This record gives sequence, C-alpha cells and structure tokens, in this order.
Amino acid sequence: MASHTDDPLVPDLGAGTLDRALELVRFLRAHCSWDREQTPESLIPHLLEEAHEVADAIRATDDDELEGELGDLLLNLAFQIVIGEERRRFTSSSVTERLEDKMRRRHPHLFGLGDEEDWEALKARERPREVSALAGLPTGLDPLHRAHRIQERASGVGFDWPDAAGAWHKVGEELAEVGEALGTGEAIDLEEELGDLLFSVVNLVRLTGNHSATLLERANQKFTRRFQRVEEISVERGLLLGEAALEELNAIWENVKEEERG
Repeated sequence: MASHTDDPLVPDLGAGTLDRALELVRFLRAHCSWDREQTPESLIPHLLEEAHEVADAIRATDDDELEGELGDLLLNLAFQIVIGEERRRFTSSSVTERLEDKMRRRHPHLFGLGDEEDWEALKARERPREVSALAGLPTGLDPLHRAHRIQERASGVGFDWPDAAGAWHKVGEELAEVGEALGTGEAIDLEEELGDLLFSVVNLVRLTGNHSATLLERANQKFTRRFQRVEEISVERGLLLGEAALEELNAIWENVKEEERG
C-alpha cells in the first residue's frame, strides 16, 4: 500500500511522539511476563474498561483525569498493534495508512478528490450491493447506540425522514399504540410497542443532531443530583424515604428545581 507521508494534503500527525507508546509496549513485552502473555482476546476487557473510563472523564469535564485515561487507552491500542506486528498480521505503518486512505475517501472535498458528501452515503457506496446496509455493526454496542447506528446506516441509503418533524409524528403514533396496548393488558403487545416507542424516540433525537446515549446520561446525572438533594432535605426535615407521602416528596423535588434555577 502506498504511503501518503509526503503528500501535502495529509497532515503531519507527529508520528514520532505516538511511536513512543509502541516502543513502550515492545519493551514491556520483552521484559515483563504478564505483558508478554497477553493476547488480543485477553486484552479486550481492559480495552473496553479504559474506553468507558475515558468517556466518564469527558462527561465529568475533568481534564486532568482525561489526560491519564487517554494514556491508558493509548496503551491498549498500542498493545493491539504491537501484538499484530508480532503475529505478522499488520504493522503500525499499515494501520496508519489504512486510516489515511479511509479519511481521504470519506472527506473527498478536503483532499481534492471530489465534492463533500454525506458520511453514511459514502460508506454505503463502498459496501458491495449484496451486503446489507446493516451488516457489520458490532454486536457489543449498547442498545441505544446500536439503534442510533442502525438508523444512520438506513439513512445512508435514503431510508430516512427528511427532517425531525417526520420522526416527531412517528413518536406520536407509537405513543398512541402504547396506550392501546396498555388498554388491552396484553404484556407481549405492550413490550413490543414500548420497544417501538423507544426506537422512534432515538430516531427523533438523531434527527435533531443529538445522540440518545449522551442525552440520557445527562438526564441520569440531573435526576441523580436532584434526588440526592431531595434525600438531604428529607433528612433535615426528619422525613423517612419510603414512609413520607409522595405529595411531600414532590414538593421537595419542586423546591430543588427552584434552587437550581436560582
């Protein structure tokens, strides 16, 4: 595969600095028995854990923590590359060159290769016709992100609402169907309709330019913050959660919301 390192349209990514992570892993593999025994499969749990810790640091807006967690994630990526080199499957150069080639194809307008196009539409054109647009999605994706990616893939081949208004109307339809299922009392029907409602809400969120997992995590954090404040105030007032009337707790909840607005 041809290298693009001398191409003026490819930015200098400071390979010398990133190569230090690879050299560190090579050193560890040579001198530490634990590191030497690791395989691509054995490192999967560590890779996933570090990715989640990076996400947690980003959500916490803790730049110092993020710096450290990014280093841990980089170590795991370097491990996979070095082990691949040892197995003669690929090299750090081939990994980088494939990344460069892909970004050139996906950003033709930046590299003088054509007009700007939708990312998913470009990916769909690269995919063989006999292969489903939904093929290849990682099985380990959490359901919210998987729903988002399924909808993006479908959008890439033109199966999508033109804007969020269509998705909003679909949410209304699904909500009405949930109401009907509640009325019949059929658990199987209700479960299916609730799933459809969730899927339609993910679609609405996507078409507003957001991601359901991100917005839900923000909502989780907001609820947690407010509920813990309700607990504090309840203790101050001598109320026992589980015994206090819902009306009392709702009143405290509204007070907490007013506190935050103030």
